[in-house]
Parts: sequence; structure tokens; C-alpha cells
Amino acid sequence: MGSIGINEITHHDDVRDGKDRGKDGALRRVLVVEDEALICVDTADALERQGFKVDTALSGEEALRRLRNGLPIDILFTDMNLAGVMDGATLARLARDLLPALVVVYTSGSMNAVPQGVPGSAFVPKPYSPDRVGALLSRMARIHA
Repeated sequence: MGSIGINEITHHDDVRDGKDRGKDGALRRVLVVEDEALICVDTADALERQGFKVDTALSGEEALRRLRNGLPIDILFTDMNLAGVMDGATLARLARDLLPALVVVYTSGSMNAVPQGVPGSAFVPKPYSPDRVGALLSRMARIHA
């Protein structure tokens, strides 16, 4: 099953404590997974300025380890081509197994879409504006709030 458009995202039942939500009630905890440190930091800084609580990981393996150790997130923003053996598509599938209501947004500079993205996911081609990514994440989070 491929990625679908934002208008087709379905709502999943979710139990959260209400903390880390924006003024609009949207879910605001993001894990940015990007193996290029400068892009990772730049994106994280921009998202924090937009009110997100941001954690970062430089590989899929690091991200999955942190999720399995209980890192609370609402949104996964991951590059498709990561250092190490795990790509962004595999990370997203495994993360969704752990967190079924997780919002997933992929990015890549070498492809135009994710061939087998998780249901309800979105794709942002590189280069991207971190501020526009934040706006997309906010819209998607409101849908899942």
C-alpha cells in the first residue's frame, strides 16, 4: 500500500494525556530522523520555533532503539535514505507497529514518492523549507488530534 494524500488520512483511536499538544489541540511531539547532521539540526530548530517538542536521531537504528525504550512521539519525520542498514520506510513500518496512531512524513532528495509508505503518510521532497514542513506536520497532527 502506498502513501495517500493528506485528505485521506484516517483517525485512529489514541490514548494520550493531553500534554505536548498545541493550542489547537494538535499532537506536537516529533522525532526527526536524518543522517545529515546539519539538515537534522536545522529542521529540529525550525520545528521547535513552531512549537513542536523535537527529538532527533541520526539513523534508523538509533530512532528505533529510542522508540522501543519508550520515547513518546506523535509524529515521525524521516529521511528515506539513512546511514546504516535501516531505511526510512522500514523504520516507519516498525515504528507504526509500536505506535499505531503515529503520524508519518517521509522525505528524500533521491525519489519523488515512497513506493510502500505506511497508510496515511505524506512525502516531502528535498530540498524542503523546514518552516513548510512544520506547517504540514501541524495540519497532519490536527487531523489526528
